[in-house]
Amino acid sequence: MSKQVPETIKKQAKRSFNSKEVKQEKNQKRMKLLKEIHEKAYKRAEKYEKEYLEQEQKLVELKQKALKEGSFYREPEPKLAFIIRIRGIVGVPPKPRKILQLLRLRRIYSGVFIRLNKSSLRMLHFIDPYVTWGYPDVETVRALIYKRGHARVNHQRKIIDSNEMIYDKLQKYDIVCMEDLVHEIFTVGKNFKHANSFLWAFKLKPPVGGFSTVKKSFVNKGEHGNREQYINTLVKKMI
Repeated sequence: MSKQVPETIKKQAKRSFNSKEVKQEKNQKRMKLLKEIHEKAYKRAEKYEKEYLEQEQKLVELKQKALKEGSFYREPEPKLAFIIRIRGIVGVPPKPRKILQLLRLRRIYSGVFIRLNKSSLRMLHFIDPYVTWGYPDVETVRALIYKRGHARVNHQRKIIDSNEMIYDKLQKYDIVCMEDLVHEIFTVGKNFKHANSFLWAFKLKPPVGGFSTVKKSFVNKGEHGNREQYINTLVKKMI
């Protein structure tokens, strides 16, 4: 006479089988999603690269045209700046200190992207002696995000190690991969605020060779203030 299997054992076996099925289904969905993200990322990277090259060619053509006509070509006002804090908290008055906190520049050698407008330029005026800033090119934006980029996930700082992390947090803004993030920041797109908030303030290292003097402005052979396109050279030393 065969022994009857207890009902609890049957239920346990059924639960175990169901949980395996659910896990397999989740894994299949995740693999499908990762494949879709990878395909999107590849296509968008190609699209953006073409866009950047076309913009460069157009700029060269406009400058050449102006030269032939004996005039000057005035480039559009920059929309993006990268700010690096270069001085500590000693002797910082309350107002500049508050602005540094609002911009998430709480530590020396921390850096952030900002949208340039009347309001942000006014803030930069107040904190000018404590920061250096300028206009990053696409290569600098890409290098910062790929090499030093960390995300704000549940108020925690986490390294951006996959497109899936970006997809989870920013898919509703049509930002699904690293190149989308780079493009949104560099072009100061309509979802710049959300993309920038997703990024934790960059922690940079002291530049090779150090700073000459942080008490003088860049135009006076010092370090603080606006260094325009020369910010790209400095960032390369600090990544």
